[in-house]
Amino acid sequence: MKSKTAAPPPAAARATPAADERDQISQNIEAVLDFYTREDQKVSRPQRILERIGAFIGQPLFIALILLFVAFWMLANDMQRQLGMVEFDPAPFFWLQGIVGLGALLTTTVVLSKQNRLAKLAEQREHLDLKVTLLTEQKVAKLIDLLEELRRDLPNVKNRHDPEAVALQQSMNPELVLAALDERAEPEPEPEAQPVAAASDGDA
Repeated sequence: MKSKTAAPPPAAARATPAADERDQISQNIEAVLDFYTREDQKVSRPQRILERIGAFIGQPLFIALILLFVAFWMLANDMQRQLGMVEFDPAPFFWLQGIVGLGALLTTTVVLSKQNRLAKLAEQREHLDLKVTLLTEQKVAKLIDLLEELRRDLPNVKNRHDPEAVALQQSMNPELVLAALDERAEPEPEPEAQPVAAASDGDA
């Protein structure tokens, strides 16, 4: 009598773990994309205009335009002087200096506006990374606890005391970590200057 071999599991059952993993990856990617989409929707119209101007300012073409403008300004004044006409901005070109200074001020404002928005976005990402790190640490501590419990329950595994594993089972307390960081961030007090011993009457 022929022995019956177990039928292989269906393809759908074999593909379930891989499909679940892909779904989880897709959910994580969508969550990140949704975060950036929400932050992009919060940007106001004036902010978008400033950032577009800032993007143009950061290109080499903008530097070339500035150099051409300065050269044209100086050449126009020189040509008027050679033709015997009154220069509209004689050397040392005070009007040109004022225009360039105003342009530098506006450029700095545009760049700082974008940097402030990106700094806030980076701060939000850091907070998210901190939360994920703390959650991961708690999960790892729970896994170590489960493994230690499993090791103690298995009869064929010799039970032994592992102080390192016991320490790793405890989840990190964020408040204690922040307090320790604050203590290290505080500047150490400078040593007080030693008073100079006064000369005795006999040495005077």
